[in-house]
Amino acid sequence: MPHKASAKLATAPDDPEHVVATDHGLNGNGHAHKAKDRQFARPELYINREVATVAFIRRVLEEAESPRHALLDRVRFLSFVGSQVDEFLMVRMAGLYDLVAAQVKETGPDGLLPGQQIEVLRPLLLDLIQEQRRYFENELQPRLDEAGIHLLNYSDLTRTQREAADLYFRSDIMPVLTPLGVDPAHPFPHISSRSLNLAVTMRDPVEAALFARIKLPATIRRFVPVPPKSRGRNHVDTQPPSSSFVWLEQLVAAHLDLLFPGMEVTGAYPFRVLRDADIEIQSDEAGDLLESIEKGLRQRRFGSVVNLTIQTGTPKRVRELLRANLEMQPEDIWEVDAPLGLSDVAELTDLDRPDLKDPPLIPHLLPELRRGQDPFAAIRRGDLLLHHPYDAFSTVTDFIQAAAYDSQVLAIKQTLYRVGQNSQIVQALLEANNLGKQVAVLVELKARFDEENNIEWARMLERAGVHVVYSQVDLKTHAKVALVVRRETSGLRRYVHLGTGNYNASTARVYEDFALLTCRRDIGEDVTNLFNALTGYARGVTYHKLLVAPGALRAGLLARVQREITRAKETGAGRLIFKINSLVDPAMIQALYRASQAGVEIDLLVRGMCSLRPGIPGVSEHIRVVSLVGRNLEHSRIYYFANGGGDQEEVLMGSADLMQRNLDHRIELLFPIEDVTLRNHIVHNVLPAYLRDTANARILLPDDTYQRLHPPRGERPFDVQQWFAREGAQLPDPQAPFVLQSSAPPVTVDVAPASVPS
Repeated sequence: MPHKASAKLATAPDDPEHVVATDHGLNGNGHAHKAKDRQFARPELYINREVATVAFIRRVLEEAESPRHALLDRVRFLSFVGSQVDEFLMVRMAGLYDLVAAQVKETGPDGLLPGQQIEVLRPLLLDLIQEQRRYFENELQPRLDEAGIHLLNYSDLTRTQREAADLYFRSDIMPVLTPLGVDPAHPFPHISSRSLNLAVTMRDPVEAALFARIKLPATIRRFVPVPPKSRGRNHVDTQPPSSSFVWLEQLVAAHLDLLFPGMEVTGAYPFRVLRDADIEIQSDEAGDLLESIEKGLRQRRFGSVVNLTIQTGTPKRVRELLRANLEMQPEDIWEVDAPLGLSDVAELTDLDRPDLKDPPLIPHLLPELRRGQDPFAAIRRGDLLLHHPYDAFSTVTDFIQAAAYDSQVLAIKQTLYRVGQNSQIVQALLEANNLGKQVAVLVELKARFDEENNIEWARMLERAGVHVVYSQVDLKTHAKVALVVRRETSGLRRYVHLGTGNYNASTARVYEDFALLTCRRDIGEDVTNLFNALTGYARGVTYHKLLVAPGALRAGLLARVQREITRAKETGAGRLIFKINSLVDPAMIQALYRASQAGVEIDLLVRGMCSLRPGIPGVSEHIRVVSLVGRNLEHSRIYYFANGGGDQEEVLMGSADLMQRNLDHRIELLFPIEDVTLRNHIVHNVLPAYLRDTANARILLPDDTYQRLHPPRGERPFDVQQWFAREGAQLPDPQAPFVLQSSAPPVTVDVAPASVPS
């Protein structure tokens, strides 16, 4: 049976920088900090994290609306908006409903009760969905039509198209459908989350009005292809081939007479349901974590309904019938114009229309690993830094595959959080096990919405005899790390891969992440200790180079911020640059406020949620927050501490964002970049490039709104992602002088910063 790690993983190392603070303080005096931090207790200093999440989704919608992206890439952004809203409702809003039901009266730093947050969020989300739909109908769909991609209503089909659609319905759709009547003999059916359904009303010539539900199966594509319209016998088409589709729900609605023979169908109304998707596992019920997760997945199908979306014009009788049977509050029913569930438009991006997509990114191969060179020899010559997707993820796959087949490799240990389908890395681990190597894999079963996929991989690895380990019930393992132990003439040597992103070849093509390949002895020892703690039992583990959560990671970051505060007070100079996905942890926000008060210059590149409010006089006027939302999903976490500059500069990378869950409730790690050339590349090439961006960047204003950055007059926008794709992955000349700009270049925003709301 797989083992479940159950011991604490880390304590702060015996280092003055880490003696901070068991109470999350910065000077070892918890009482003094509590008194001092009262100045940061004002709710107006914090942006609600849920509101900040919706603001991020809106920034994604703005990318869908941006003409600088190719047409089908804009469709992809629009689809992402729909899926993100779905996930927000199923997880975040569902959590708020649970708090209201439990009569929780505690507030977050922003001062809002759970019920108050719901009232704020409902109109924001509904407005977002309405804008998404309006933009699709008024802008994207006409442009798709002009480009030869026709999304047709059934009523607009030509005779030839209708005949083809009707034939397809009878042969490929109708056998899959299951009409479910609702009456005293047939109870209201279960409506699965995210499913698109038709509420059908009809009259029986003998009896009264009837109601039925039809689920449109996810196994059938939303856009049903039909033949293109004929352009005449002598027409010469010089344009790309056109594609025509009819909406699935309209095709089904047009054939209800075949599904309900003898009935008079009076209406068909699309609707969509979202359910609570959070899986709650009680620690005393999780003796077998795999079984508990599988049980939770089954229960997810029956979670309470958090949202019902119906089509505008749905009769009141149908609306009330759905509301009553789904046990919903009226305010959680959204009425929007058709079509519903626009996340399905992602299907269109599968079309072979390169003319409607941004040019594909051609990833680089590191010179050290080209032409089949030995990866272990390359790593022995020096640390290697990968920047995905600009550097090929195949380098990581090749590293694991080389370890699997190398006769000198004795053991491979790896964490797996999200690996995707048909994973070459998992296949390599299986092959290594077959070849007699010691293989241990920690599979995180609680990776939300990837649980089923991870369970499948875990089962496969177990059947092959791999040592499969699951993380603690109350701690997700989010760290990205692989360890290869190899026998060499000098003895055993440990090779390590440390990353900011998942071992997932599919997402690595569009997610921006960094990874380090190293055989440094001290890092290898730390990683060995980490895996021993994950697979066995350990307390009081000391890590010499890694910062590991829970425990030392929070303390280590706070200590380094304090170090910049001290330097700023002593010398008048302090500098911090953090590139992260989310910033909501109150203690970290307060530490950054203190740093700003001390005069530390702080740039925060926060892609998603940011609860810190910049630009407040006397509190955060030295803090600048920028969000980058572009073609690639910015996913890496980089922490830069000037530490006086020169050789003392410090760069940490890893899997952890500045959120309570990452710092206190997950197994995370940050690793140092100590190779001088690699560190200089991050400090003097990568970070300044991000701070220069005026194509993807938006600046956060004190009133919690985001405004696009623009280049100075006469200059073209600088797109950092295009720059990396073209030349940014190349390391600088080690002999060239390095100068880190003290702040980002002059930029303009659409409006002047607003005053802080009272």
